[in-house]
Amino acid sequence: MIAKPLPGKRGKKSKRVRLEDIAEACGVSLSTASRALAREKGVRAEIRQRVLEAAKNANYVVPTAVAGQKVIVAASSAAMIDYVRNQFTLYVLEGLKERAQALDLEIVTRPIADQSEELAVLAEAEQDEQVAGLLFLTIDDERLLAATRGFDKPVVLLNSDDPFMRLSSVTPCNRSSARLATDHLTDLGHQRILFLMRPGRRTIERRYEGWRDGLLAKGLPVTDDLLVTVDDWLPELAIQAMAQRITKRGLDFTAVLAAGDSLAVGAMLGIQQKGFSVPGDVSVIGMDDLPQAAFVNPPLTTMHIPMREIGSVALDLLRDTLSGIPAPPRRVELACKLVVRDSTARACQTFSR
Repeated sequence: MIAKPLPGKRGKKSKRVRLEDIAEACGVSLSTASRALAREKGVRAEIRQRVLEAAKNANYVVPTAVAGQKVIVAASSAAMIDYVRNQFTLYVLEGLKERAQALDLEIVTRPIADQSEELAVLAEAEQDEQVAGLLFLTIDDERLLAATRGFDKPVVLLNSDDPFMRLSSVTPCNRSSARLATDHLTDLGHQRILFLMRPGRRTIERRYEGWRDGLLAKGLPVTDDLLVTVDDWLPELAIQAMAQRITKRGLDFTAVLAAGDSLAVGAMLGIQQKGFSVPGDVSVIGMDDLPQAAFVNPPLTTMHIPMREIGSVALDLLRDTLSGIPAPPRRVELACKLVVRDSTARACQTFSR
């Protein structure tokens, strides 16, 4: 059965469209239409889809009753490690919990170290009728993401993304953020800019791409010797990497862009330990704008990441999905901004290409 045309034109909001109109157009009772829009059980799939499509075409605003329900936040090992060491995960969770309180939602946190733990969380969410949906925090493992695609309840990724765009996600604008940081350095006359990173996560690869974009846009070469990698986000590893490079190659660079503030702080210490100054000899930029960035010596220039907003926007995205209106998955990227402090200055030397 095809739904009858509803009052008003498609694409324009019509105040005349009521739930009764939706029900009549679809040839169902008012209670059936209501239960279909609320995603309640007891409605056949084809009827639910017909009602949802009719509501979407008529721009009918579906009341989203999420109060009193639960949302499971499944955090990866990387997120839990960051929670202990830094504040990124802490602030994401704070923003999430503040928004949940406003919506009268209960947040339930679960760690996920492997696929068996993920399957246990999915089973818990499926069996508990009070669980409205799930948020996956800092998860890139394709084996873990694959199990969530097609899950009966909505799943939104925080601080990660789905390369196949089957799941909605919320991240900082990692690529453009790193591009802005690189532009700041090249505008100061820097040409030999190292990129310091811990590889392995797609979000960090986006930052690498932004650094590369910035160099290429100014006609500067992107060579393997400009990339410095470490095995973890610990500042002491960045200290060691910078000191070893200077010992081996001399000071063949004038700036460092680090993929995180903790590495940027380590880079500054490593440079200073070899007898050079920041920013007199080398400028350094981090990414995250963690609170301690303002208190190191010199205070760190960095890209401010809207950490709290990642959590709150993800919860709103999940709530929108719960409205039941069919919509494709979305990748939301939040704008970041440059915070200039004392760790960057004009280049005092140049290198031939």
